[in-house]
Amino acid sequence: MQQTRKTPTFNMKAVVRDTGIRPDTLRAWERRYDLPNPDRTEGGHRIYSQRDVDILKWLMARQEEGLIISHAVELFKRLESEGQDPIVVGGPGRRHEAPEARVAISSGGTIQQMRTAWLAACGAFDEAAAKRVLSEAFALFPPEQVCVEVLQKGLAMVGQGWYEGTTTVHQEHFASAMAMRRLEALLTGMPAASRPGKILVGCPPLEEHTFGPMLFTFLLRRRGWDVVYLGANIPIERLSLALDAVRPKLSVFLAQRLVSAANLFELAGYLAGQGAQLAFGGRIFVDAPALQSRIEGHYLGDELTGAIPIVERLLARQEPAPVAEPAPAEYEIALHYLEQRKPALDLAVAESLTAEGGSPSQFAVTGDFLTRSISAALRLGDLDLVAAELEWIGGLLGSREQGPSLLTTYLAAYHQALVATLDERGQPVINWFEAQAMQV
Repeated sequence: MQQTRKTPTFNMKAVVRDTGIRPDTLRAWERRYDLPNPDRTEGGHRIYSQRDVDILKWLMARQEEGLIISHAVELFKRLESEGQDPIVVGGPGRRHEAPEARVAISSGGTIQQMRTAWLAACGAFDEAAAKRVLSEAFALFPPEQVCVEVLQKGLAMVGQGWYEGTTTVHQEHFASAMAMRRLEALLTGMPAASRPGKILVGCPPLEEHTFGPMLFTFLLRRRGWDVVYLGANIPIERLSLALDAVRPKLSVFLAQRLVSAANLFELAGYLAGQGAQLAFGGRIFVDAPALQSRIEGHYLGDELTGAIPIVERLLARQEPAPVAEPAPAEYEIALHYLEQRKPALDLAVAESLTAEGGSPSQFAVTGDFLTRSISAALRLGDLDLVAAELEWIGGLLGSREQGPSLLTTYLAAYHQALVATLDERGQPVINWFEAQAMQV
């Protein structure tokens, strides 16, 4: 195949007219990436060859496909180092054909393959292979896309595998640790914020899942925002220290489970009392949409990437938060009474299970999960939220071959214990059990 001509021919004005790239951008690419590298006239003016122009058009085509310029340059140089001519392999306006460098961003095929490869490496505890996959992914795709499509969605698949019993807890921990380390490294290397106003991001009390908040921190910082990441399990009574020190324009908290959503309910009330603006989200609000109206704050939607415009809108102008629906008064009474009677309730449950020929040790997975879920639902003002938690724990028991009968046995014992230990103050819980829980 005939080689592209390399004879210096065009001045910068002609190249700008042909490519549409601004002069300052051309100079910046040359300075930062040494690509292209035009000759100079005796007077010091740049003079470009047709090859240089084709390189610029190749880089522009990769940007249109979704690569940021640094990754496009890295791809170009890697193809050259492998003895391939990038202009010939994949000229402007069409995909290049090198197997390891196919970029099909519109269909997501390649990024999905990389996610599959990363998951396979993590499943085999092969750290070196997992790192290689991520390095290649970050070389080919924008970092936001890799973090969401490979890391976030990959961890979701690992978590689902653990729930279904097809992935071990060790594999889940290995993948999570790999993802967290890579995300922490990305955050460490980020430049200073370029936009005014600070944002707090963290987890409410008892929420230990930090990948989502850390990823959201990364996505916001990539857009130039000044984000202070607080981490997991933030005590409400100590939050005032962060508010006083940071004085954020917006606080963002993410919850994944019902218990942490109930703590977010308390945290939202505290922030409202301080005149602080709250935005919230997390998986529990996707699984149980009714919860969205129980938090005094701005719901960020079902996807982290879609939450970015909402955050930026809230930072641009203060908006009154939707008023949360209050819990019924009898729920408040039942909540405090249930907390007082918990030791007696636990003892009655154990006695009921023993009377049925079972052993409380059989229910180690269930533990006090049900009581904590009921307390959370009472705080949030909707006992029907417990049904989803029961369905979750039932699926978990089933995946461990303990079967639905184990949950049915436990619920029967729990119901008997409720009737035996609670008076009329606990009637909302008893009534709900009789109407709903016994159908599980």
